[in-house]
Amino acid sequence: MSKFSKKNKAKPEISTASLPDIIFMLLFFFMVVTVLRDASLKVNVTTPQATELDKLEKKSLVNYLYIGTPTEENQAAAGTKPRLQLGDKFATTADIPLFLENHRIKVDERQRGLITSSLRIDKDVTMGIVTDVKTALRKAGQFKVNYSAKPKQS
Repeated sequence: MSKFSKKNKAKPEISTASLPDIIFMLLFFFMVVTVLRDASLKVNVTTPQATELDKLEKKSLVNYLYIGTPTEENQAAAGTKPRLQLGDKFATTADIPLFLENHRIKVDERQRGLITSSLRIDKDVTMGIVTDVKTALRKAGQFKVNYSAKPKQS
């Protein structure tokens, strides 16, 4: 009776041949853009707040020196007084020149003059240890020093 008849059309299946390619592209993308943390913190650092801040442009040219009280896991071995952390270990001011030299070796020779030392200091640390660190940095020839801070909440 009717001119148009309903046909049972089977829907074509979705091809899964390209799924492994997509998965590998995503995996490769995340491997490239993920930044691994250089050092695990062994000291508590609550950076102070500031209003006038400049952002460091080239993170590969920055050494981080952490000064603060040891975390609870490390207090048994390191005590409760503020300590200096270079990389992944506790250090003294005598270890600063070797730490800086190890970083300078990794940097291209043309960019060695642009290396900055960034001090991440707990806001409750007294200036005695900070002055000792700054003196050791000067003696090692590191004159570009940055103090890390968080933007002030208004």
